Amino acid sequence: MAWVTWGIFVRVSASIFMHWAISYLAHTRGPSDWAVKDASVQGHNIAWLAIPTMGESWHGNHHAFPTSARHGLYPGQIDPGWWVIQGLEALNLVWDVQTPTTLPPRSNLIALTERARNFQGKKSPL
Repeated sequence: MAWVTWGIFVRVSASIFMHWAISYLAHTRGPSDWAVKDASVQGHNIAWLAIPTMGESWHGNHHAFPTSARHGLYPGQIDPGWWVIQGLEALNLVWDVQTPTTLPPRSNLIALTERARNFQGKKSPL
């Protein structure tokens, strides 16, 4: 019974809560380094959700670079999901991993902060 409680109900409830938290909070409030022209919804970064969401809470970065495997772009932005992808890449289980520095420039992307402007000029913050 403990396995059913913790292995199913608690795990599924936590996953649903984290999905809701990103869907609601990261689309309504918080700081962001980027804005996307003509986007109906902008992404924001929610630092306190970085660990339980495996880095998906750096949602402003995700909206800026949606095909990037890395969302935590700057020092202090913890991104456990990226660490997992790096491990899989080291084991040759994934390849052709895209990051903002390997993606083509986006004409509809607006840098809102100095670090984003530096990044846009290809001075990598990583």
